Amino acid sequence: MSIAKVKEHFRKFSREQDVQEFAASSATVEMAAAVIGVIPARIAKTLSFRGVQEDAILIVAAGDAKIDNKKFRETFGFKARMLNPDEVLEQTGHEIGGVCPFGLARPLEVYLDESMKRFSTLFPACGSTNSAIELTCGELAEYSGSRAWVDVCKGWNEEPIRSQIGETT
Repeated sequence: MSIAKVKEHFRKFSREQDVQEFAASSATVEMAAAVIGVIPARIAKTLSFRGVQEDAILIVAAGDAKIDNKKFRETFGFKARMLNPDEVLEQTGHEIGGVCPFGLARPLEVYLDESMKRFSTLFPACGSTNSAIELTCGELAEYSGSRAWVDVCKGWNEEPIRSQIGETT
């Protein structure tokens, strides 16, 4: 079970007890936000893309951000092509709805999108469709072993959205 792998991963940091499991599903950004009680933008979603070779790359972004294909190509040098659910499971060891950059089935490159930096804490999934952990951006970078912060998303810094980023709601 992948949540067990994620808890094992967090044990290295003495944070396994901070993994939250919910009675309700947190499989989508909206569901996770409702279960946790935060705005959707504070959900740190992990997106899986085909890399140059056979290994995927993971982009962790704010819940309200969308991949900007032009920025992605400029940053990585190839087109953004998402993995299908079977490939996601094979590459990460996590099923769709619980994908996270922790406790991975194999070492993958992880990148964090700038869209998350506007929040003091975010909530990434923890390997199941009903789990999350609250982390700062620094903790997310450390625990995921991310390679770098990147700017490959759009939609999150538009004026109507920026006015709604309160830490609670």
